[in-house]
Amino acid sequence: MLFVGDDWAEDHHDVEVQDETGRRLARARLPEGVTGMARLHALLAEHLPGDAEPSQVVVGIETDRGPWVGALVAAGYQVFAVNPMQVARYRERHSTSGAKSDTGDARTLADLVRTDRHRHRPVAGDSDTAEAVKILARVHQTLIWDRQRQVLRLRAALREFFPAAIAAFDDLHAGEALELLGRAPDPARAARLSRSQIAAALRRAGRRNIDQRAEAIQQVLRAEQLPQPAAVQAAYAATVQAAVALIAALNSQIRALEGEVSESFHQHPDAEIYLSQPGLGTVLAARVLAEFGDDSDRYRDARSRKNYAGNSPITRQSGKKLVVLARYARNDRLADALHRQAFCALRASAGARAYYDELRSRGTGHHAALRQLANRLTGILHGCIKTGTRYDETTAWAHRTQPAAA
Repeated sequence: MLFVGDDWAEDHHDVEVQDETGRRLARARLPEGVTGMARLHALLAEHLPGDAEPSQVVVGIETDRGPWVGALVAAGYQVFAVNPMQVARYRERHSTSGAKSDTGDARTLADLVRTDRHRHRPVAGDSDTAEAVKILARVHQTLIWDRQRQVLRLRAALREFFPAAIAAFDDLHAGEALELLGRAPDPARAARLSRSQIAAALRRAGRRNIDQRAEAIQQVLRAEQLPQPAAVQAAYAATVQAAVALIAALNSQIRALEGEVSESFHQHPDAEIYLSQPGLGTVLAARVLAEFGDDSDRYRDARSRKNYAGNSPITRQSGKKLVVLARYARNDRLADALHRQAFCALRASAGARAYYDELRSRGTGHHAALRQLANRLTGILHGCIKTGTRYDETTAWAHRTQPAAA
């Protein structure tokens, strides 16, 4: 067996090769790309017997994505993606001086996979379809987060000189709000908007009760408010127009990417199983599939999947003190998707609603109850995937309803 520690950077990799006793066999700095990968293969070949298998090489690296990691997995090596925090703690296990270097980190990674690889998870062998869904779903979610940041900045600017706009539009990234604010970004121009102009914007945005809404918006925009100096108002108006243009562009790209996410997700063989789960639509199901992956060997059991999801609690015990806490070291994208699924499942599943109500009756808070419901739904999803069956309401919750009926 050979053990390789790979401390990666943007343009190079510091690697150290060890044998089973921890003796250093080689150390090198390799460039990123094809040339560096070829040199790594040649370096390992110098220390492996001719009949050795690629699986006899174990690699530790602090990332699980990118072409370099893909090439390592394709070569047949055992690749372990180690969390940088775990590497830092392992470094402190052997040294308290605080010294750190790239070559030292490569040695730490090699030592870690040589002695403690049974404590870590190898890089998942997800399919190309799942990887494509992951890329698209993550970019789609990132654009939504970026839009929310821009909306909050727009709201902060409006609050400083045009608070009537905040009162007039419930949703600042809606089509009518962006159109009217782009046309009238300050109180003076907004007050001159006619009811027909407002109604036309509402109609193009697909709203209902257009006449009533147009009248209400016009009244709010024409109400008196404390003014800002003309120069300050002009500066804020330019800020609003820039923010409106950014949010409109993000809206367009989010809609386009949503179609790409849906198309890619429906090509996956497990798509129907995910869509059968209560509370999961196409976008949320794509996010859950993307973050869980589809490697059949990645999760030993439902508990392993729940722990990765971050919804199962953690216990801290010392002496007579025992505390059960929520798990915050987790995949935030997956946790967000499962939390939303749990909330939507309250209407989609009678069993989920009964379980949530039971938790609430015990005094559990809303978010804690949703977290526990998400944990239960994750276990149900795991069973459906392992057996290749769609969700069934009776099967999923019969073990809770039968004792109550008896």
